[in-house]
Amino acid sequence: MSNKASDNLHKLIKSMSKPEKRYFKVFSSRHVIGDQNNYQILFDAIDKLDEYDEDKLMRKFKNEAFIHRFSIAKSRLYQSILKSLDAFHSNSSVEAQLKRQLHCAEILYNKSLYDQSYKLLRSSKKVAEKYEKVTTLIEIRNWEKRLLEKDNYDNVTDEDLAAILTKDQDLVEILKTYDKLWNLKSQIFKTLYVKGKVRSESELKQFKAILDKTKHDQGAGLNHPGNMYLLNHLSSAYYFGLGDYETCYPFLVKNIDLIQSKRHIFDEEPNVYMSVLTNAIHVATRLGKVEEAYGHIDLLEEASKAENESTNEDREMRMFSISRSAQLNLLIQQGKFAEGLNMIPEIEEGLVKYEEKLSSVRKASLYFNIAIAFFGHGDYNESLKWTNQLLNNIDIDKSQDIHCMGQILNLIIHLELGNKSLLPYTLRSTQRYLETRNKVYQFESVFLAFINEVLKKRQTKPTQELYAGLAKDLTKLKKDHFERHAFDFYDFLAWAEKHAQMQEQD
Repeated sequence: MSNKASDNLHKLIKSMSKPEKRYFKVFSSRHVIGDQNNYQILFDAIDKLDEYDEDKLMRKFKNEAFIHRFSIAKSRLYQSILKSLDAFHSNSSVEAQLKRQLHCAEILYNKSLYDQSYKLLRSSKKVAEKYEKVTTLIEIRNWEKRLLEKDNYDNVTDEDLAAILTKDQDLVEILKTYDKLWNLKSQIFKTLYVKGKVRSESELKQFKAILDKTKHDQGAGLNHPGNMYLLNHLSSAYYFGLGDYETCYPFLVKNIDLIQSKRHIFDEEPNVYMSVLTNAIHVATRLGKVEEAYGHIDLLEEASKAENESTNEDREMRMFSISRSAQLNLLIQQGKFAEGLNMIPEIEEGLVKYEEKLSSVRKASLYFNIAIAFFGHGDYNESLKWTNQLLNNIDIDKSQDIHCMGQILNLIIHLELGNKSLLPYTLRSTQRYLETRNKVYQFESVFLAFINEVLKKRQTKPTQELYAGLAKDLTKLKKDHFERHAFDFYDFLAWAEKHAQMQEQD
């Protein structure tokens, strides 16, 4: 077992906003007896540390009594902070308010104040029904049943019991449908995040098997807005994975319309709305619906502004990664690389700020798009820097598809820079990487063969002819149902055609 001191308390304190920290000081002064000053002193000392250093704290408080039971002091401070945060955020969401009211109803019940408990439950029930809080409704109904039981079912008819059972079954059906849809959606997204879009018949069969499961035994639970969203979500993801953007896009639009019509339900999860808008921007761009893409960006900006007052660090991080990634990708797809470069300083700040919180997939996507922006602008050294960031600092197995394209881009950059002495090693490394992960599709094979031909001391064809041949091969692949997905990352065909023309002019 590791003896390394835990830095959980330090992370918790550093995650707190200034208002939360001020509230803790007030909370601890009112609710902590005996150890109040110790808590606040220790809190302030830990808050001042940029990096957690327990030895430094031990030296600082060597004359304090609590230092002899330092782990206990830290644990109590940690619990005290959580209690203060719970109180501070008690009204931060409908869910939080309902949980507090349920606790109050329980207290009233235990004091035999049954009428008051029932009145509070009835009020909570109206709110839970308005906001479609299914799990909370189940809790409320369980308390209502206890109230019926305590009166020995006085004035309860058989029809009442039948109605209770029907409603209970409806709620359970909604949860069963949610669980099925969530699991199917997660299977699709897990595959997309790790492996990328479908690139073979076997992968297509796996994807189709997942979607086929949504067509069976979903029941009445689909009438719930959350489940309607999930069904549209996984359907759009399925067709996105196939590269069928025409079929994918309407499902994204359906979810945008659904969220806008049920804002009171989805407002507490702004990340959901922003994710749908981001995907709609990406797919609309692929379909050449540029005006619609910019319309979605406007909605994304509005959603971001609406969140400014109530945002927390997690939401702030998600808004950064989602919105900036979408906007940069849109500019890249339009070939507006200079405009994309103007966004990079802000993105770099966000990458530093949220380094530990951003997922590998999010970081990989941002690194790759930044590299593409520099590459498209002709700044190959900067592009190489960001490609190296992707290849060396991101978990390969969590973003295989982007890594594969990063390997190809790495080869092209070295070719553009004239680093022919490095290319043989880079080529062999790329070949090994693709082979070990079964990622050598036709697109990759064409590029590897092209680089290999360029590196030959005695080329069998002129350079212009090599680029023209590459362009011809890529033109065929761009029409292939599976191979065309590679061009979603960058227009490699336009790059090859440009070089073929340049060589011909020379």
